[in-house]
Amino acid sequence: MSGTVILSEGAEFDHVIQEVSKYIHLYVMAFEKDERSIIRIDKREGMYGGNGTVYMIQMFDHQELTNNRLAAYMVLLNRGDESGFHTHHERNEEELYVVVHGTGEYRERTGTQGPIRKKTLQKGDITAISSIGYHSIENTGDEPLLLFVITTNNP
Repeated sequence: MSGTVILSEGAEFDHVIQEVSKYIHLYVMAFEKDERSIIRIDKREGMYGGNGTVYMIQMFDHQELTNNRLAAYMVLLNRGDESGFHTHHERNEEELYVVVHGTGEYRERTGTQGPIRKKTLQKGDITAISSIGYHSIENTGDEPLLLFVITTNNP
């Protein structure tokens, strides 16, 4: 797993927000809280051994969601950017990808050596991986691939 750099300002931060804002409105209305935009952007080079850069636009702060689960936009700006194969087994998590914009190749397998199932995804498609599976996603289009990622767990 690669390291994470937090972007909170600067040219790269502005570039990511500008590109993503062409396709979606970065807005949160959380119950009984002030309306707001993003919390931060996490930049991950070579995420889970994948190629390129993945940006995670965090829409919720630490401890804001039950069991500190994830609800964020995954942004793969360029063709070939990918999140490599990874599992959610250690935390007994399941993860959903909701494609908001772009085209990508989703891959999943059981275990580290199982046969790989591939699917081309586009706007509106949803994937779900259980804690026994491994999955990855790659931007295969000419526009940014934007996914809303929801991670849950079974305590």
